[in-house]
Amino acid sequence: MPSIDVVAAILFALALAHTFSTKFFERLARRMPRHAGLLHLLGEVEVVFGLWAAVLVVAIAIVSGGERAVEYAESRSYAEPLFVFAIMVVAGSRPVLEAIAALLEWAARRLPLRAELVQVWSCLALVPLLGSLITEPAAMTLAALMLAPLVFRPGIPEPLKYGALGVLFVNISIGGTLTSFAAPPVLIVASTWNWDSAFMLEHFGWKAVVAVLVNATGAVLALRKHLIEVLPAVLGSGAARVPPLVTVIHFSFLAAVVLFAHHPVVFLGLLLLFMGFTQAYARYQSPLILKEALLVAFFLAGLVVLGGMQQWWLQPIVAGLQPTALFFGALGLTALTDNAALTYLGSLIVGMSDPAKYMLVAGAVAGGGLTVIANAPNPAGVALLRRGFDDESIGAGGLLLGALAPTAVAIVAFLL
Repeated sequence: MPSIDVVAAILFALALAHTFSTKFFERLARRMPRHAGLLHLLGEVEVVFGLWAAVLVVAIAIVSGGERAVEYAESRSYAEPLFVFAIMVVAGSRPVLEAIAALLEWAARRLPLRAELVQVWSCLALVPLLGSLITEPAAMTLAALMLAPLVFRPGIPEPLKYGALGVLFVNISIGGTLTSFAAPPVLIVASTWNWDSAFMLEHFGWKAVVAVLVNATGAVLALRKHLIEVLPAVLGSGAARVPPLVTVIHFSFLAAVVLFAHHPVVFLGLLLLFMGFTQAYARYQSPLILKEALLVAFFLAGLVVLGGMQQWWLQPIVAGLQPTALFFGALGLTALTDNAALTYLGSLIVGMSDPAKYMLVAGAVAGGGLTVIANAPNPAGVALLRRGFDDESIGAGGLLLGALAPTAVAIVAFLL
């Protein structure tokens, strides 16, 4: 019988193949209505890694015994999936969204450009950069929910949607590098390598800003004709006014969850209080995105379980590359595994040079938009935007093609 490490690698490969096949299951569901429920479940990209993680736990139980399987599952850290769940629910609440949208609309009206173009540009540029303060998952949630009715809707050509999605994912991945605490691949190495926010701003931040602005501008130029046709009606549709005090309380909860991002007991307690507050003032709320947030957390938890047993083949690859090769190696490997897991493996290598450290992290964040699993916030974007695509499913191939151009811009920014 093969070792459990080999079994884990095989299951990880099957999970990747499943991720790239979700559109196939959605189409199959229409052809086989009798089994449509199961096929729709298999077509949910957020379910993929959780499903295969369960298979891995069963495999460990068969090979090493049930006690060892439970021990392994409990040894993993689920702080990040739990945090993403909490921050998505809070950041996706109506008062937060309305406040951010109103601020962007106010700024757009004062620029000598069409307001709808500025709004979309702001969601693709300013909100990802804001992720360096409010964390990348929160930025992804805000940007996705505001872009959904503007860009990811009927009437926009599918290639342009994938292009905008690629820009969003890449910009979120690199937009969190202005500080040392917002981007998961940076946070995981910051304390080990003594990288503070001043270091990140000097070596990564300004380059990320340039790439984000270029990417967002290119996306808006490509979308401009389609946005002009419909946006006035979208902008004119507003809900009842939320009292300023309610908005302040929501932002206070958001700030508190970010502040205690590394303390699950605290931020989950805050989330429960937040949900109680929304019930008390339900007239100022829209339904919380609990389902989407839970699916994303399930996806990330599955990635934690499956990814935890890939170190035996990933780390030697990372350790054996020279700085420039390491940049492109990290960029490619990020498409196959979470970029935070990749930089964590790099942090375990003794004696890594400063240029190698830079190249590892730069490559990991530059490739963060290539696939759904490349960056922790990506599943959140998929969960919130997939209904705007054909078959209500985002194809892995379409995302990869849409992310190539903005990824190339990020590569040039970080290397030059």
